[in-house]
Amino acid sequence: MGLSYLALGDSYTIGEAVAVDGRWPHQLAAALRAQGIALGDPQTIATTGWTTDELDAGINDVAPQGPFDFVSLLIGVNNQYRGRPLDEYQVQFQALLQRAIGFAGGRADRVLVLSFPDWGTTPYGAGSGRDLGQIELETDEFNAAAEVISTQQGVAFVDITDISRDTGADPAMIAEDGLHPSARMYALWSARALPVAAHLLGRTD
Repeated sequence: MGLSYLALGDSYTIGEAVAVDGRWPHQLAAALRAQGIALGDPQTIATTGWTTDELDAGINDVAPQGPFDFVSLLIGVNNQYRGRPLDEYQVQFQALLQRAIGFAGGRADRVLVLSFPDWGTTPYGAGSGRDLGQIELETDEFNAAAEVISTQQGVAFVDITDISRDTGADPAMIAEDGLHPSARMYALWSARALPVAAHLLGRTD
């Protein structure tokens, strides 16, 4: 029987506008299996548009039954998009991370957090009329807060934001909606997360 995986997030975890096998958590699980780590495809709790508090409520609704061998968390872009305050995000993200650790049987070393991308670099962002410099600044502030909290809790943090900035103007890297990543960009996220996830799943201590 393979290792179990719970993926928590929003549109970037559910893979809005891409096929299921193109989502980054599914690509990551497949890549780990190719390395001989028998991680199953994830149980996913994620919905496009969710903020931190909405993800928390969604977890309550689903009531996943752990413990899971591996848990990933990627959340925050919709807090930023809606203009929600950073200090609120910090409190709610920390609570979500504690829940994620709980779902991993209390093992912080089996939890992986990804940063969220800079949506201002996409065609949607360019046409949004929003201040792209402000989006960039707030994206960095929210992700920095998530990284600090993750580090404090002993949770691995993988930064993929630079990938979105380097490739966000490439049509091949963006889904047809002009906003969300394509499976090709998700493959880059997965590739960056792969060695970290493989290390976490290889630990027996």
